[in-house]
Amino acid sequence: MNRFWVLLCAVVLWCADAILLPGAEVVINVVDTATDAAVPCRMHLRDSAGEAVLSETLPSYRDHFVCPGTATLDLPAGEYTYEVERGPEYVAATGMFTVVDGAKKDVAITIARITDMAAAGWWSGELHVHRDVQDIELLMQAEDLHIAPVITWWNNRNVWKDQAIPEQLLVRFDGNRFYHLMAGEDEREGGALLYFNLTRPLEIIGATREFPSPMAFLQTARQHKQVWVDIEKPFWWDVPIWLASGQVDSIGLANNHMCRSRMYEDEAWGKPRDEQRLPAPRGNGMWTQELYYKILNSGLRIPPSAGSASGVLPNPVGYNRVYVQLDGELAYDAWWAGLRDGRSFVTNGPLLKVTANGKLPGHIFKAKANGPFDVNLVADITGRDEIDVIEVIQNGEVVQSLTPNAQSFSGELPAITFDRSGWFLVRVRCKNPRTFRFASTAAYYVEIGDEPQRVSKSAAQFFVDWVEERTARVKLTDPQMRRAVLKHHKTAREFWQDRVKAANAD
Repeated sequence: MNRFWVLLCAVVLWCADAILLPGAEVVINVVDTATDAAVPCRMHLRDSAGEAVLSETLPSYRDHFVCPGTATLDLPAGEYTYEVERGPEYVAATGMFTVVDGAKKDVAITIARITDMAAAGWWSGELHVHRDVQDIELLMQAEDLHIAPVITWWNNRNVWKDQAIPEQLLVRFDGNRFYHLMAGEDEREGGALLYFNLTRPLEIIGATREFPSPMAFLQTARQHKQVWVDIEKPFWWDVPIWLASGQVDSIGLANNHMCRSRMYEDEAWGKPRDEQRLPAPRGNGMWTQELYYKILNSGLRIPPSAGSASGVLPNPVGYNRVYVQLDGELAYDAWWAGLRDGRSFVTNGPLLKVTANGKLPGHIFKAKANGPFDVNLVADITGRDEIDVIEVIQNGEVVQSLTPNAQSFSGELPAITFDRSGWFLVRVRCKNPRTFRFASTAAYYVEIGDEPQRVSKSAAQFFVDWVEERTARVKLTDPQMRRAVLKHHKTAREFWQDRVKAANAD
């Protein structure tokens, strides 16, 4: 019997030794070529089997971890590959190294800037961060991100439930980086609204899928003048109701269905697209664009935003981001004001700087009625991906396009002309077979003569029909609850019907 146990222990120890391969300490140093100094970054490290290798001591998530420029790991012997990134303004570094049993390994990696957007007055931010507050500073530095409100309450989850709310909710660090601790999310049957710059969470715990209406919380939030409300994605079922309220500030054009290495190819529980017309993997991205253009065609002027949902979906922080142009140094309130004015572009790859007749996105051109209005466009585009196409979108239609077959472009785009009031923007799509890699400016607006805004009848009718579809989906059986929810649908229906009547374009 004793001999049996001795043999069994020997077998167990032999198996354990076979599984736990000997290894060594690996020290990885990442240096910025311009400064020759260690630089915070994100690392995707994989072993010879293609499995992600994470750090036990640094912020890690899904397939990556971030480091302040140096990472020390204990790794089994074998071959490893890496990708190192620092947001879209840096070239990605790739390579491999081999770990030999018992031999300490030093790995030196250099990364180089493509461009310095902040030096040109463009400041990056993103509006959908679900990561731990204690990690946010390093996460932002690793992604070279300047604005990042952190979602600390979300339906029945509330970080502040068992701890005091900090007196200082806005934190500035590293000179010109800001995060706010009171971002929140109401995500239910009608979709998701994101809330920013409040002083405490909304009383949303206990809300069911349909009741109370998201409009009840939206109206409460609007009692705080500093609040910013973002429609998280354009295809959520309640979008036409939220838009009709006039109480939302932005909408997620670069959103979390667009991921670094893949797409979420459906619309979750939102309004579905025609998958025959808009097939995967890019169909969801194009549907998002189409819906945003219908909003603009209906005469509403709402700027685009960006969010990645890191901490919930497989994105790094700041993968989807919005750049806002400011004169002078970054200030937190000024960044939000610039976002409201549309001096911005959204991106998950290419860096897109555009001027139209010398003006930045968001500009409103006012022209006399006695002739066409010409727009001359100049673009400066840089990035890591090869450009598939540069498109000029006018009143929702692609009217000009270029295919530079390069990673960058600098120069004039084909001009466009307006005979009547309308809007336009510039979009870049990249050659990436796995995801919708793109950038888009916010809209420019053209007002000609006594017709200040273009209102499309078909776009407005699209939202009338959408409200009808949404109303039919409400399954509340309690009469009082049903009335409380559907009164907002009725108001929205009337709003969009009035838009149809006021339309001045097809």
